[in-house]
Amino acid sequence: MSSNEAEIDTTSRRSFGDVVNTVKDPKWVLEFLIRHSMVVILVIIIGYFAYRSARFTTPENLLTILVAAAPFALIALGQTLVVLTGGIDLSPGSIIAMSAMTAATVAKITDGNLLLIVLSALIVGLAAGSVNGFLVSRLNIPPFIATLGMLTAGSGIAYAIGNGAPINGLPATFGAIANTRIFGVQIPVIVMILGIIVLAIVMKRTSYGMRIYAIGGNPMASRIAGINVRRTLFSVYAIAGVLAGLSGVMLASRVISGPPNLGQGYELDAIAAVVIGGASLAGGRGTVWGTAIGLVLIQTLNNGLDLLIVPAYWQDVIKGVLIAAAVGVDVWSTKRRK
Repeated sequence: MSSNEAEIDTTSRRSFGDVVNTVKDPKWVLEFLIRHSMVVILVIIIGYFAYRSARFTTPENLLTILVAAAPFALIALGQTLVVLTGGIDLSPGSIIAMSAMTAATVAKITDGNLLLIVLSALIVGLAAGSVNGFLVSRLNIPPFIATLGMLTAGSGIAYAIGNGAPINGLPATFGAIANTRIFGVQIPVIVMILGIIVLAIVMKRTSYGMRIYAIGGNPMASRIAGINVRRTLFSVYAIAGVLAGLSGVMLASRVISGPPNLGQGYELDAIAAVVIGGASLAGGRGTVWGTAIGLVLIQTLNNGLDLLIVPAYWQDVIKGVLIAAAVGVDVWSTKRRK
């Protein structure tokens, strides 16, 4: 063996030894568990429910979890973009209701033209999101106040569309949006998976994603760096509105009806998924994959507790504790890193 080969062999052994020593280090293990705490919790929850209920791990139930998660996933993805800029969106629930009522009305008028139905819901979502974006980016109204106004106004508009009542008696084709299966998987699940993958790539690989992170980290520095903060903020709220509109038409299609209270409170679960996924409400930190994990965790928890016949009020208590714990772990780990 030559001297160079011996040196390389010694270096590789030393590197391998360093890795082994690092893995054996209790502090490294603790840091790893803290960094991936939600994944660990998700695995524990899945294991517990699988032990308590044989039905939990059946393919039918797993598909049920994904179908239930799909509408929430869309608004959670939109909420992720908003939170990364340092804002918050309280209006997805009302946008869902407006989009659902509009889609139901168009379904009756056009006798079930699916293209016009989906397009109308997307337009309503885009319009509502654009109003939010204009108020936040142009008028400098705090996101909490701007979207709270849309939450209230949107709810009233949804009831006004149906004159205070649900829109029923829709064509059977209206249900095809949410209930059609491709290779055994319902369309909302496919839309959810594609949405997560596409948005993850956008946030990781494009300049648009980098601008969103930059604005959330430091808006003033972003302006100095030449980023059009107003335009980016406007686009973020507009995208969130479109995703909420798509969620609304899928939810309405599932029940083949247009309830004016559809989506009520959904924005809270979306925010919970984003926070549990590790995003900072101060902006600039978080990932799409983290939101996906938070979403799956919440829906798995809901499904498992339903199977165990746990009362709804206790489910709310458990989710509230989980959110508080997620934020606490995030704050503590951030202090440790500093």
